[in-house]
Amino acid sequence: MKITWCGHSCFLLETAEGSVVLDPYAPGSVPGLTLPKLKADGVFCSHGHGDHGYAQGVALSGRKPGFSVTVIPCFHDEQGGRLRGENKIHVIEAEGLRVAHLGDLGHPLSQQQLAALGRLDVLLIPVGGHYTIGPETAAETAEAVGARITVPMHYRGAGFGYEVIGPVEKFTARMSGVRFSDSNSFDPAQEQPGVLVLRCPTGK
Repeated sequence: MKITWCGHSCFLLETAEGSVVLDPYAPGSVPGLTLPKLKADGVFCSHGHGDHGYAQGVALSGRKPGFSVTVIPCFHDEQGGRLRGENKIHVIEAEGLRVAHLGDLGHPLSQQQLAALGRLDVLLIPVGGHYTIGPETAAETAEAVGARITVPMHYRGAGFGYEVIGPVEKFTARMSGVRFSDSNSFDPAQEQPGVLVLRCPTGK
């Protein structure tokens, strides 16, 4: 399996059983970022906002992915969706690995949602706050989930991201086993346990 961060909350997962893009963002929707040309067997969006729901930006192969996808409903805010609507968590199982993408999760996970997530090899979690859970709740959520590898997303960095959301360091300061990669992709089977901060594809 190869997981590639395309910036913001967009990831490309490539496996022997198929490929999928998660949460592609529309042109101009995320400051400093441009969605690369992506082709996959499937595309999944956590919700319909432009910075997560640009499914038409992915060229589909016409093949059906051979892996299973589980959807866990949740909300974009702490008021049951009244502020920003609903959100979907996608759990992908392929090559014996389980990867969860939390989308724009806006609240702590319930015990039922944690149970539905189950054992995870990779957790892709928003950490920037304002529109999603912030660094403190993200750290608590990551600890509760207990994934082997945790990858932060949806934060502000040098030259990219919304000004109102925080930098990744506010999250990593609360975590142990943090590694900063010089690449924007990785193979979960080859990575050590801990928090993996991928390099933004802008190169900044």
